This record gives sequence, structure tokens and C-alpha cells, in this order.
Amino acid sequence: MKKTGAQILFESLVREGVTCVFGYPGGAILPAYDAMLDYPIRHILVRHEQGATHMADGYARATGQVGVAIATSGPGATNMVTGIATAMMDSVPIVCITGQVGSKAIGSDAFQETDITGITLPITKHNYLVTRPEEVARVVREAFYVARSGRPGPVLIDITKDCQQSSCEFVWPEEPKLRGYRPSHTPSSREVEQALELINSAKRPIILAGRGIQQSNAREAVLAFAEQANVPIAMTLLGLGAIPASHPLNLGMMGMHGEAWVNTAIQEADLLLAFGMRFDDRVTGNVKTYAPNAKKIHIDIDPAELNKNVRVDVGLIGDLRTTLEELQPKIAATDRSDWIAYISMLKGDSAVRDIQNLPDNGHLYAAHVINDLWRETRDRETIVVTDVGQHQMWEAQYYKHEDPRSLITSGGLGTMGFALPAAIGAKVARPDAEVWVVVGDGGFQMTMCELATIAQEGIDINIAIINNGFLGMVRQWQEFFYERRYAATPLVNPDFVKLTEAFGLKAMRVETRGDVVPAVREARRHQGTVLIDFRVEQEDSVYPMVPAGNDLHNMIRRPSAIVETGADA
Repeated sequence: MKKTGAQILFESLVREGVTCVFGYPGGAILPAYDAMLDYPIRHILVRHEQGATHMADGYARATGQVGVAIATSGPGATNMVTGIATAMMDSVPIVCITGQVGSKAIGSDAFQETDITGITLPITKHNYLVTRPEEVARVVREAFYVARSGRPGPVLIDITKDCQQSSCEFVWPEEPKLRGYRPSHTPSSREVEQALELINSAKRPIILAGRGIQQSNAREAVLAFAEQANVPIAMTLLGLGAIPASHPLNLGMMGMHGEAWVNTAIQEADLLLAFGMRFDDRVTGNVKTYAPNAKKIHIDIDPAELNKNVRVDVGLIGDLRTTLEELQPKIAATDRSDWIAYISMLKGDSAVRDIQNLPDNGHLYAAHVINDLWRETRDRETIVVTDVGQHQMWEAQYYKHEDPRSLITSGGLGTMGFALPAAIGAKVARPDAEVWVVVGDGGFQMTMCELATIAQEGIDINIAIINNGFLGMVRQWQEFFYERRYAATPLVNPDFVKLTEAFGLKAMRVETRGDVVPAVREARRHQGTVLIDFRVEQEDSVYPMVPAGNDLHNMIRRPSAIVETGADA
């Protein structure tokens, strides 16, 4: 059983259940790549190491399993930083493996040497520098345990080249027991009783449903709780899909670009039940005026999140599903029909303003594209992976997610360039699912090199570029707050159809509303990746919008009619 450090690395990955890794080879990681050929692991060759981390991220979000990315030392490792930070902000379990120069050369500024453990210390859940082959199996086992347990997150393993080349006896370690690391917590009986008292006495409660519901597999527990207590549910961006969009208690998305009636209801609630969410500033607006008359109960597995952004009356530290299963039998069945009817009444004004209910004026709007895409793809298991910007918010508003892990998007870091590589990871993880990329023309160009990965690896996804010729969300801020002074936001784009065809892939262009559905249907019929360049209205805006730092109820609303110029303001 004597093996090199490189062989032990892949032996350990196989034992952790890894079947696929995303990476890019180089000198300091070359021994590991050589060893990889003898193990049953598929390697996806990316075109940029940032893409490898996003692919591992998409793989993890689509399945709940740990995604794995590999790169060499120096620039290979530093190119992973954005993807690691993206995973950290959204609590995604990935393990990144980087090569490092020989242990004797560390600190000498050797060729392609970078202190990647020091660089990534603030953006990893934990990281390791491994210099001896005897350490490899233990470190891999610990890394996967840390990445997936408690509040998930990224872990980095930096392995020196001589460690990969040296040999030792291979011994698979027992399950890790890490001193000082406490991934499991249980709320006290006193805290549970305090929460029950607030829940049973509330007249106008709202559940704030976050990504933690999917992480905890707590969908059924949340629904049972909400239905028994008759409590409506507001969704965070990363919570979408955790509760079916069609469920009568699901109000829709909250926050900066959330539904107007949801934000108004939160401000008028007398109890907020935060389930696996972190009171992000895009959700709360001005915290000084946030839900001013509401008591607040926060359930989260991470103690650091309690009272971090919003002070709460009761904090329950623990796994969400387990905690709700303890609470639910003691929840009183309460008639809150008046409260729910009031929220339904608030929807009336928004319906008048909804772009879907306005007449076709000849312009192609992104919201129409997204809504038509939803209508065409809701007949099967579909994953939508979005980039960041206006199209991301329109997708959240107009694509109705019924299933967990059906929306994959960068929330906390807001990483442009995320969508295309993350979709590749999602498709590799769930090959039977239909995967759509919804991306802006700006974000697409940040990682469009991964079209080559799609071509080489035979990946079958569909790509919808919402092409408005601007960095759209930045342009919207310039329109609203900077007197339409469009500094550095207009884009001169390549011909995306020709670009895609250069990689041997199919592409189409759509410029009118009537051509949206036929193009989507043609893409779905085609065996292989298809890109559709949707040329949408250039100066459209996402409504409603809570200006940064403003009160949650102080929203910029969509005008009741679209002016003849096609602009929404």
C-alpha cells in the first residue's frame, strides 16, 4: 500500500465519493495529474481557473455534494480566488486543490510561488499547506468534513510538489474529530419556549425563507410549519425554489428588487421568522427602520449570524430542519386569514404595473423573454443558472421555481462571469436535467472562453444572453441616481452568434417577441449546446427598486404604462 502523495490524493478523493473534478494543469500540480490517469475520476479541462471554481460551485449547488477544483501554483491558484470567495459568501461546499513549489523553495520567491493559503485565509472556511505525503489522506478527509458539515463552505488544500512525488504507506484515517470545531448546535429548551410564545401570539407573522432551507433539506418541515400556523412565506434570492412558487402561502421575493407587496408586508408584520437566512443588506434596506414593530426569531446553524446584522428577540442555533421538527408539534393552528387577505389586496396595484400585463408595443423586453422561457421549460426538470445584474433580478421575478436547487446564482458576492461555468458544473452533476444559462452581455464576456470547454467536453446546455448593449444594472443606477451620465457602461459587443459558431456550436439571434418561443423550442430540440442572443430593450429597468440604504418600503415603482420611447422611466 505504499503510494506517492499524488496517488494518495486521488485515492482519497475516490473514497470521498468524487467522480468528477474541474481543473487546469501546470508544473507544480503535474505529479497529481499524472496519478489521476489511474483513478476513475472524470477531469473537465477548463479554459481559466476561475471557471474551475465556478464549475465546482455549480456542481455543489445542483447536488448538495462537495465540488472539486484543481489548479497549479502561482497564477493558477490566484485565478481561483474569485470563485472561492463566491462559494464562501453563499455557503457552498467546494474543495480547491492547488499545487505549490517544493517545500524547500517556499519563501524564496521561486517561479510561480504564491502564498495561496495566506491569500485565501479570509475567504475559506479552512485551508491547509501540505508538505509531507503522510499528511495527505488526513487532510483530504478533514477538508471534505469541514466543507460539508455545519454551515458549508470552501476549503483549500495547497500541496507542495515534493509532497506529491514522495512516498509513504497509505492509511485511510478514521472520521475526523477536530478540536475547537463545533458544526452541530442545539437550541436550549428555554429558547424554544420563548420562540413558541412569540409564534402563537403573533397576529401578522411572516417567514423569511433563505438558502438554509435547501442546505438543511428542510422544505417539508417549513411547509408543515407554515401550513399549520397559517404563516405566509417571503423568499430571499437564494431561497427561491426552496418553497414551490405555486404554493398559496408563498408571497415571492423580498428585498431591493423584491415584490412591492412583500416588502410592505414585512414592514407591517408583528413577527419575523428568519429561517436559514442572514439579513443581508439587500434584504433589509435601512436596518434602523426595518420591520420596526416586529419581534424577530432567527434560526441558523451558524452562531456568528445571530444579531450580526439585525438584533433579534430569540436566536435558535441549530440545524433548521431539526429545530422546526421540534417546534412544529407545539405550534397552535391559528386563523390568520385576515392578514393573508390584506397581503393579497396589496398585490392589486403591482398587478396593474406588471410588465406582463401591459400591451405589446413592439419592443422586446427581458421580462418577456424570461417569462416565455419559464412557460416553455416548466414541463420537465430544469435548472436555471444566472449571472449577476438586471437579468438576474428579472429571472427571480418572472421564472417561477417549483423545485429546490432549480435556481443557481451568485448572491452574496454578486460575481459577474459566474453563470456559464457554473452551468457546466450543474450539467455534469445532473446530466438528466435541462440546464439554461441566463446571462447578460457583460457577464458573458468575462468567462465566454468556457465555450471551448463545452465544445471539448460535449456539454449540452442552452444559453440565453439578455443583450441590451449596456452593463445594465450599473446603467440603471446611473439613470436613477446620476442623471443618465452613462460612464463606462455602454458596451461594444462581438457578434455572439458568429463567436459561438466559431466553437462549432449552434447559435441564433432573436429581436422580436414573436420569435422568442420558436427559438426556445428549437434550442430544446437540438442535441447539444445552443446560444440565443436576445436583443432586448436597451434602457429597461428592474422594478421595484429600494435605493441602497433606504427604507424597505421606500421603493421606486414601475410606471403604470410604458412610454412610447420604450424606456421605463
